[in-house]
Formats: sequence, C-alpha cells, structure tokens
Amino acid sequence: MKAFVFPGQGAQFVGMGKDLYETSPVAKEMFEKANEILGFRITDLMFAGTDEDLRQTKVTQPAIFLHSVILAKTIGNEFKPEMVAGHSLGEFSALVAAGAMSFEDGLKLVYKRALAMQKACEMNPSTMAAVLALPDAKVEEICASIKNEVVVPANYNCPGQVVISGSNTGIDAACELLLAAGAKRALKLKVGGAFHSPLMEPAKVELSEAINTTIITKPTCPVYQNVSTVGETDPAVIKNNLIAQLTAPVKWTQSVEHMVADGATEFIELGPGNVLQGLVKKIAPQVAVSGKQQLVNCI
Repeated sequence: MKAFVFPGQGAQFVGMGKDLYETSPVAKEMFEKANEILGFRITDLMFAGTDEDLRQTKVTQPAIFLHSVILAKTIGNEFKPEMVAGHSLGEFSALVAAGAMSFEDGLKLVYKRALAMQKACEMNPSTMAAVLALPDAKVEEICASIKNEVVVPANYNCPGQVVISGSNTGIDAACELLLAAGAKRALKLKVGGAFHSPLMEPAKVELSEAINTTIITKPTCPVYQNVSTVGETDPAVIKNNLIAQLTAPVKWTQSVEHMVADGATEFIELGPGNVLQGLVKKIAPQVAVSGKQQLVNCI
C-alpha cells in the first residue's frame, strides 16, 4: 500500500516550486490563485526571496503547503494514495491532497494558523530543542520534573529523536538535565517559539473558530493525524484533531508505526526537502521510501 506524507516547517528552500510554476499550467494557475488569496506575491519570495524571507512563519507555512499540495495535484495518476499523513503543518497539505477540504480553504486556514502562531510566539518568548539518543520516557520524565516553567515533548520524530518545547528558561534547564542523563545532544533550535506546547493556547483559541467554520468532508483515504496517530475519515474528528494539534505533540513515530501496521509498504514524500524520508527509514527500515520535489508529468 502506498502512503503519501507531507513535510512541515523547516523544509523550505529558496527556489522551491519554481520548476512547477514554469512547466505546468495547472501549477501556475494554482500559484497565481494563492497570490490572490494571500494578498501578496508569495511566489516572488519562494522563487527568488532570501532565506530570511522564507523563515518568517507567515511565509514559511503557506509556502510549504503550496509546494506540497501543488506537487500532489500535478503528478496526475502517480498520486493514488491509500493513506496520507503530514508532519504538523503538513497535515493540512495531506487533508487538501486527500480531498477533505478545498485548496482555497486549506490555504486560508494555513495562513491564519501561521499568523496566529506568530502572534502567540510574540506574546510568550519561547523556544524548542532537539534531544538525541534518549528514550522517550526519559525525556518525558525530565520535562515533567521542571516546575514553574512550561517544558513538554513536542515532536516524537523517530526513535531517539524528540523535540521539546517551552519557555526559554524551562528549555535551558531541561537541556542541562537531559545532557546529564546521557543525551547525545540537546540542541536549541532556531524557531520563533514553543510550537505544540501550552504556550500556543492563544493561537488554538484563535484558529478553532476558523477550523470549525471550514467545510471538511470525508477524505478519499484515511488521514493519519498527529494527535490521534490513527487513520481518520470522520470530518468532525478531523476538525477536533486539527484544533488540538496546536498545543499537542506531533506523534510522528506512532503515526508511521500505525500506517505500517495497517499495511503501508511504500512511503512517498511530497514537498520540499527529504526530512520525512529520513525519519520513516529510522522508524520502519523495512518499507520503501522515496520523494518527489519536482514535476514528473506535466498536465
């Protein structure tokens, strides 16, 4: 069974999507529609901006969404998913690609999400850190031991790689304890704030109304969501999980494990970069893994 997976924030690069725009009329039309919806030419920033431009959350999230979804729409018969999943932001790409919501509604939600998360970051200065080579349970135990500060596991990326999220002081304290406990690395990340933590509650409140009023229909295949980690097809459940996702951890390891248990034998990453391919290989070395970053068949 084929599983298509969609990357999240951090996969962006200058020039992303330019080949699609130049070689596919379908892609060009979708990109121009996106420029119109967003009210600025995001294509200029994607194709010829700077790394700094693309690092802005309000640009990064819609840019990665556009690259992923447009790629899915332009590979024609090659896109026949039996299951899909996305890492954090990538979950929105997965839902649109699987027909659960329209391209226009998906882009509007992603942009609102990016702006709400940016605002939450500015309200509470905070950060994240990658922790390598410690069991998940040990990371959870150390995070829970830090009192009077927000520190939580945010991304379960693969065995031996957990990202933690929280206040600046809390993350500093956690990194020190994690290294003392035997972590190979506890490295603070260059991110805008504490994504997938309680500090994103203001963004969750802001986005919940937008998600609840968006039309979401039954997808063409199960969508393995970050919060529940199992294949979902019920629109009401999908909405609730999308709202919960902002303050809940991304359980990528568990999602991939469930996809494999449910019959996935091949994982194909659609979008910029190859981060998810590497993670899937570590989670399930027995499955085939590949990726598509550019157009194969013009339509």
